[in-house]
Amino acid sequence: MKKHTITQEEIIAEYLAGGTSYRKLEKKYNIPGSTISGWIHKHEGRKISWRERMKRKRAKQQAELAQPPEEVKQLQASLRKAELYNKLLEEILRLSEEHTGIELRKKFGTKQS
Repeated sequence: MKKHTITQEEIIAEYLAGGTSYRKLEKKYNIPGSTISGWIHKHEGRKISWRERMKRKRAKQQAELAQPPEEVKQLQASLRKAELYNKLLEEILRLSEEHTGIELRKKFGTKQS
């Protein structure tokens, strides 16, 4: 009597028939579950080539680099607020000098000759 060898297609058909999982098939046929998963994904047309995976990975990394971290965003907002405050103080000094005629930005101290 010949021993029947199971083919890849038969394993795929058994999985697609339902009622079994990758792990059960892995134990039953002594084939890694990741291999069975790959066969099924390829059969269903979901298998992505390694080049496509690498392209997606690089695109994801570039997108992450393009978006500054939350801390950087907070620091940028804080800097903008400080710059606006500085402009406000400069304008107040300018208006005060204009109305009083006193130069408020004058540096006091020893005069250089």
